[in-house]
Amino acid sequence: MSADLTAGAALDPRDPSLAPTVDGLAPQPSPDRSGPRPVVARASRRRSPSLIVGALLVGLVAVVGVVATFWTPYALDAAGAGPRLSGPSAQHWAGTDRLGRDLLSQLMGGAQSAMVVAVCSVLVAGALGLTLGVLAAATTRWLDVALVNVVDLLIAFPTLLLAMLIVTVRGASLTSAIAAIGIAGSAVIARVTRINAARVLREDFVTAATASGTGWWGTVARHVLPNIAPTLLVQVMLLAGGAILAEASLSYLGLGAPPPQASWGRLLREAQSTMLVQPWGAILPGVAVVATVLGLNLLGDGLRERNDPNLRGDR
Repeated sequence: MSADLTAGAALDPRDPSLAPTVDGLAPQPSPDRSGPRPVVARASRRRSPSLIVGALLVGLVAVVGVVATFWTPYALDAAGAGPRLSGPSAQHWAGTDRLGRDLLSQLMGGAQSAMVVAVCSVLVAGALGLTLGVLAAATTRWLDVALVNVVDLLIAFPTLLLAMLIVTVRGASLTSAIAAIGIAGSAVIARVTRINAARVLREDFVTAATASGTGWWGTVARHVLPNIAPTLLVQVMLLAGGAILAEASLSYLGLGAPPPQASWGRLLREAQSTMLVQPWGAILPGVAVVATVLGLNLLGDGLRERNDPNLRGDR
């Protein structure tokens, strides 16, 4: 009797071996979940190569543009600052152009112009595109059809040709280039906004918010915009890259910012006739344009990978 009691007292009801079995198979002990959880997918998401490389390239150009606002090695209009068409040296790290201007100073000024065009064009395109897209998604059908037709017309019209028309009417300046590029880019933002806003407006939480008394603008600000922001952010990066490329093209054609304001596109045009004598004048601005546009595209791809569960490996 005492032996049985002793054996019973030694039994622990929490022992997995005492649980009932199925088909004579003893249950397997549950895995220990107290340890750290695997973070392989999260780590890979945070270390996206596209996001890192794109952020580095864009950050470098942005820093150079900010520095150029306050300081450049030589004045942008300082003709004769050095010998004409000289190569890189201790006094002129990137050489000089056919007027004797310092190429490094011109490149830094071009970075400033590129960043200004990218930021301001995105702001113009975002303001117009968001307004048109949200109105098309939330208003009556006939207004939706009318706005969609306007957006399709803007998308079908070449961006560079529209920019050339606006610049021709208003005159060549950085402001004209920003306005032209922003108006052309607003069509893409409007289409993306309309598609995603219409999807969000059909969700149950939007219906509940409307039933609880939330106004239309409140619904848009609290529910629609936060839900479509990741998609719009990717499109904004691509639009910024296109804006820099369009500004360089306009400046190359002589329709961009006039001197002494620096521009990578105008540097390419001026160096075209002297490329065999001093190739750095054409190589460096071309590399700057390619690196900046590539950085913005990589940054957009990295953000898309980070926000899309199908691309980042989440389950």
